[in-house]
Amino acid sequence: MMGSDAKGRTVMEVGADGVALITIIYPPVNALSFDVLRSLKDNYDQALRRDDVKAIVVTGAKGRFSGGFDISAFEETRKGTTRREQKPGYVSIEIMTDTLEAARKPSVAAIDGLALGGGLEVAMACHARISTPTAQLGLPELQLGVIPGFGGTQRLPRLVGLSKALEMLLMSKPVKGEEAYTLGLVDAIVSPDELVNTARQWALDILDRRRPWVASLYKTDKIEPLGEAREILQFARAQARKQAPNLQHPLVCIDVIEEGIASGPRAGLWKEAEAFQGLLGSDTNKSLVHIFFAQRGTTKVPGVTDIGLVPRRVNKVAILGGGLMGSGIATALILSNYPVILKEVNDKFLQAGIGRVRANLQSRVKKGKMTQEKFEKTISLLKGVLDYESLKDVDMVIEAVIENVSLKQQIFADLEKYCQPHCILASNTSTIDLNLIGERTKSQDRIVGAHFFSPAHIMPLLEIVRTKHTSPQVIVDLLDVGKKIRKTPVVVGNCTGFAVNRMFFPYTQAAILLVECGTDLYQIDRVISKFGMPMGPFRLADLVGFGVAIATGMQFVQDFPERTYKSMLIPLMQEDKRAGEATRKGFYVYDERRKASPDPELKKYIEKSRSISGVTIDPKLVKLPEKDILEMIFFPVVNEACRVLAEGIVVKAADLDIAAVMGMGFPPYRGGIMFWADTLGSKYIYSRLEEWSKMYGEFFKPCAYLAERAAKGAPLSSPVEQAKSRL
Repeated sequence: MMGSDAKGRTVMEVGADGVALITIIYPPVNALSFDVLRSLKDNYDQALRRDDVKAIVVTGAKGRFSGGFDISAFEETRKGTTRREQKPGYVSIEIMTDTLEAARKPSVAAIDGLALGGGLEVAMACHARISTPTAQLGLPELQLGVIPGFGGTQRLPRLVGLSKALEMLLMSKPVKGEEAYTLGLVDAIVSPDELVNTARQWALDILDRRRPWVASLYKTDKIEPLGEAREILQFARAQARKQAPNLQHPLVCIDVIEEGIASGPRAGLWKEAEAFQGLLGSDTNKSLVHIFFAQRGTTKVPGVTDIGLVPRRVNKVAILGGGLMGSGIATALILSNYPVILKEVNDKFLQAGIGRVRANLQSRVKKGKMTQEKFEKTISLLKGVLDYESLKDVDMVIEAVIENVSLKQQIFADLEKYCQPHCILASNTSTIDLNLIGERTKSQDRIVGAHFFSPAHIMPLLEIVRTKHTSPQVIVDLLDVGKKIRKTPVVVGNCTGFAVNRMFFPYTQAAILLVECGTDLYQIDRVISKFGMPMGPFRLADLVGFGVAIATGMQFVQDFPERTYKSMLIPLMQEDKRAGEATRKGFYVYDERRKASPDPELKKYIEKSRSISGVTIDPKLVKLPEKDILEMIFFPVVNEACRVLAEGIVVKAADLDIAAVMGMGFPPYRGGIMFWADTLGSKYIYSRLEEWSKMYGEFFKPCAYLAERAAKGAPLSSPVEQAKSRL
């Protein structure tokens, strides 16, 4: 029997029809812990021994087959607790292949809800699969820096063919039941209420030879001849190298598939087992598993989400301002079925705003992500208005007008008059203090920041900004809305730049400092891109536009004068009508297809700003190695992140990791900004910054938190004995 502290189990019931129904039970998604796998093997062995059992059906409790291998068990596996389960190939060969697939009694998987990762691998080891139309099937292991380890690299290509298997694996792309049926991954589609009975009958039909008895591992009809298969795999390798030059595991996955095709599936399974073991605990795997848990942890906020509050229903949302941000937020909301009222100051602006939302949806239709019918239904949720009168029945307002203090104060005073007393009053400001915005109201407990990133209907992060007055209920409500519109919400305190923009203001400044001291600007962008950022700081400044760059820059110069690097480079360029990509000239020049090329003209602006700053070229910085460029640009970011943490602006270091990944495109396979910093060590980062601050000024000066952590040799991410939290 299982111990009471067991993580999950399976139960077996034998029916009068002679079918043993084995059900996986490990809420919430019936993950495959080692306890579940052991219990599955025991029940299988028993079913094979019992004379009253003719056939077997495997399913998952409460409408979910299985969400896959239990990720929290990755840790145990890595530490290699000496149990037999952890020896390479135990699960994939002894359980999946030699127990399930080789069984003398036929088995059918009855799939509902989801069969992901190890869940799908169990199903593929059965002799047939029946699914509901909406179930999700896939092998997303590569998202965690490993490869499927229970035989998936061998069985998936044999069931759906090489090209489709590669796409599903390399892109971690699940398919719905319907498509799985077309592909041959499942053998029939039925409704949830008929699922188990159909599977039972199917299993008996296999026994009576009325249905084929198929061991997926030895199926060959979908695999191309070796030469052709090798070409397909070669092409996949080239794609993987291009899309993810810093990642090894996609290439390992392709090698493992190739081994099975070249040397037979059994050899493939052994290579898979060995490769899986080798990838477990790699830096990439540790980083991606950290991000996986960190992303799910952002919604846990002590004193807010643990005091029994239930989110209130938000039925209708109003948005003030139909510019780039307002229209993007409106798009995100109607895409998740929220009725939206868009308010503008005049008809011309209103029509433009509605036009932007239409265009956002239209581009989804063009890409085949949305049907015309769905488009009509979605856009009908949007209504444009010019007066506050229409806002009397909304549950939440998001203000997204231009960054002007007195204008925003006036708006919030008006909202207080017209909206219901429970209505949440949110601002999408990125630079103005929320306390200032709500100064003229008595509603400070329901004023909150909802800071989206541009373009708001695409970027996945939402910063929820709370002031000292914001009520926990309002935060709980906003966390719920964030989840429903598929954003990852991070709760932050009220300060200049909140988490993302504040953490990354030294990013551009460090880059400009290096350029003024003689480092090649384009070399900086190349190094940063190679590290894994979507683009370097200069290409990013062009994309955002210099107007925005200067406005936000001013904010930091004002609020953190002692640690900002002041440069005239961007203002000088802007005087000359170079304002970034929109004007076709910024740090790069752009052709009509918006392709960026270096501009030799840039030299004169750099020379001029250098002389204004009174900086001389430093020969050391002219020939700066890649590693030093990276560190001089990212360590100031780490330093500022430490301040954000020490001031209690965020609840935990992992929230900064998510903010960096989702808000700035920091590579997830490096685990986020603080996680990455800890791989280098607080002592090292401190000593580098200290050394640069002596040579190049206060900009690099390590903060007290970093100094204290370095002195103890402690990780930056371990919990803070916080001074009074600002939250």
